[in-house]
Amino acid sequence: MKKLAVISAVVLLMVMATGCGSNNNGEVAQGDKASGSTTEAKKIIVGTGTQFPNVCFIDESGKLTGFDVELVKEIDKLLPEYEFEFRTMDFGNLLLSLETNKIDFVAHQMEKNKEREEKFLFNKEPYSIFLSKVAVLKNDTTIKSLDDLKGKKVLIGPTSNQAYFLEQYNRTHDNALNIVYSSGEANDEVALFENKRVDGTLSTDFAIKDYLGSDGTPALKTVGEPLIQSDVLFVLRKDGQELSDHLDEAIKTLKGNGTLAKLSVQWLGEDFTKSLDDAKTK
Repeated sequence: MKKLAVISAVVLLMVMATGCGSNNNGEVAQGDKASGSTTEAKKIIVGTGTQFPNVCFIDESGKLTGFDVELVKEIDKLLPEYEFEFRTMDFGNLLLSLETNKIDFVAHQMEKNKEREEKFLFNKEPYSIFLSKVAVLKNDTTIKSLDDLKGKKVLIGPTSNQAYFLEQYNRTHDNALNIVYSSGEANDEVALFENKRVDGTLSTDFAIKDYLGSDGTPALKTVGEPLIQSDVLFVLRKDGQELSDHLDEAIKTLKGNGTLAKLSVQWLGEDFTKSLDDAKTK
């Protein structure tokens, strides 16, 4: 009887050890993610970067983190049928890696454009929403709206959604704006403002923080009503509709329970989850 009791104890310990198994890098073992579930989760490789502060970067302890990274982790918790794994790379390699099946979707604050839509699938539910407004030097008190820029020089990056908006505005307002195209760095563009070579631009409250003056503080401010809504989405292959639908469901849940707004405030400094319609009804 003692011998049988010892064997039973060993078997019990083996069962307990198997049930509590996890891999060495801290990822959740298959079968543990959904409580009581033994169904094998489908591994999904998520492409992201390491050089985008507050969005996807390596912190002081060597950990990959940021808004997009932590959001994907929250989504992973809601989708027991998947097991998400990050793969980091240079931003320029993300879409190529997606196209060549090395990753399954991109999480890197991506927006739609015509070229991307021709090749890839975007999920429908945005997880960040950036509203473009007129931006001017922070001590400018004369320009308060787009109409105030009539007859003045407006700086904008070529081929951007903001450039398209300004071009359309000119077509219906007798070329009222003198559009100046630039592909320079933010600090170079600040110099154009400070030297009175341009009067305004279009930017968002998120991006404006990168336009630093000589004192190291933001040199520009946004004014007036939001003009353009830019939705940030995940990018998938055209055959990824099922995964895309599940991502949308999870994002809606995180919006509804306040998690998405909380992550935005924590990592981006503000709640960048409100739409243009939301802004207009404030």
